[in-house]
Amino acid sequence: MNYEIINSGSDGNCTIVNGLIAIDCGLTYKKLKNYFNTVKIVLLTHIHHDHFNKKAIQILAENHPCLRFGCCEWLVQGLIDCGVNKKNIDVFEIGKKYDYGLFQIIAVKLYHDVPQCGYRLFMNDKKLIYATDTRTLDGIIAKDYDVYLVEGNYENDEELHERAYNSEYEARVKNTHLSREYTTKWLLENMNDDSVYEFMHQHVERGNETC
Repeated sequence: MNYEIINSGSDGNCTIVNGLIAIDCGLTYKKLKNYFNTVKIVLLTHIHHDHFNKKAIQILAENHPCLRFGCCEWLVQGLIDCGVNKKNIDVFEIGKKYDYGLFQIIAVKLYHDVPQCGYRLFMNDKKLIYATDTRTLDGIIAKDYDVYLVEGNYENDEELHERAYNSEYEARVKNTHLSREYTTKWLLENMNDDSVYEFMHQHVERGNETC
């Protein structure tokens, strides 16, 4: 299973899988447009601007009238407000598999400060899981997947405490993002020797940004 992480972090998120699926749309249309000659569906996770760029979604809907948008129920109105035709929106129930012929999709419940989900993708006998912006993966099992794109926002509690500029920031990050220490333990419980992984949404120092 091929994937390209166009960007991952607080300055915008989008990953392309096998040229057919875009996960998140948090970048400008200019940065994304060349990928959408082949992309069939955009999977959206939550409403934050770095994952849901309203202007980019509006232009995509205008320029690609056959493009589908997949999300859970909490993003439907946001897509409609961006000009997406309701007929082009596929609304997912958490845990239910949706078959698109070339690939299958399952939305996974995650826990952020707004309603949030991740995705399991199945394609060509390969399996991928995408999970960012969540405080926990407890209860989520992804044994022997081929690709893990999972958040590793900060190293561990000690590293976060040392760089946190106030207690509110530290508490917010711990309550909305995963550490690499936590994710590494989860990966070791799920991966096999042939699995590959990427730490997503890694923190980059930019003044007093919140994530």
